[in-house]
Amino acid sequence: MDRPTTGHAYLDDAVSSGGVIAMAHRGGARHPDLLGTENTAHAFRHAVGLGYRYLETDVHATRDGGLIAFHDDVLDRVTDQSGPVATASEATLRRARIGGAHAIPTMADLLDEFAHCRFNIDLKGDGAGNALADLLDATGAHDRVCVGSFSRARIQEFRRRTAGAVATSAAPVEVAAYLAAPTAEIARRLTGGRVAALQVPHRRGPLPVVTDALVRRAHRAGVQVHVWTIDERAEMEELLDLGVDGLITDRTDVLKDLLVTRGLWRDHP
Repeated sequence: MDRPTTGHAYLDDAVSSGGVIAMAHRGGARHPDLLGTENTAHAFRHAVGLGYRYLETDVHATRDGGLIAFHDDVLDRVTDQSGPVATASEATLRRARIGGAHAIPTMADLLDEFAHCRFNIDLKGDGAGNALADLLDATGAHDRVCVGSFSRARIQEFRRRTAGAVATSAAPVEVAAYLAAPTAEIARRLTGGRVAALQVPHRRGPLPVVTDALVRRAHRAGVQVHVWTIDERAEMEELLDLGVDGLITDRTDVLKDLLVTRGLWRDHP
């Protein structure tokens, strides 16, 4: 199956050579060496050490306008602190420790340290989109990120701010358009041509989301299909056989081994 050309180097570079985009979800949160240290510089360094150059993370805006790489709305699950992220200052959040040892990184820190990597970023919370757009303007890193959100309003505002300079994935209502539309052209028109990738789960309960029909419709519209969060080798095999363009995984070891076996892993300098 021919891979689509999206017009965004972030998405097109990896697949143009016949590879598949392999994304380390929160750095590889379920890798046996990383349990309890998701979304830390330590986890991302581990993924990079394995050869990953696409790193997935989430961002929240802080009370004073900072932007941190962190998934949850509250600190309680993974840090030694408690309370909501949105009402804390960046300085307060940076004192928290994940897994007892690791600071919460800022998105600016990650773009700087991992200058040779690309980031898939999920906008969490109000203000995250504007803060990220400001950061990309300041760093010129527009082609190093793909941005999505479960909030249509959030991703629409980010698209307005960045005026097409950044690859964005579909909000849930846009995914629904690709699932329901009878043709690729209608799906593209319904979403205004703004979607560069569908980033979706394999299934919702017993119902499949990613099917041969969806992959073909997306590809005909010039849109890639990435699937999250896939940790089992058999499921990875099934999705690769359907022709998906990217897999997002917590088990970076399992995915790399499979892609190497299939000749789809691309070594990076």
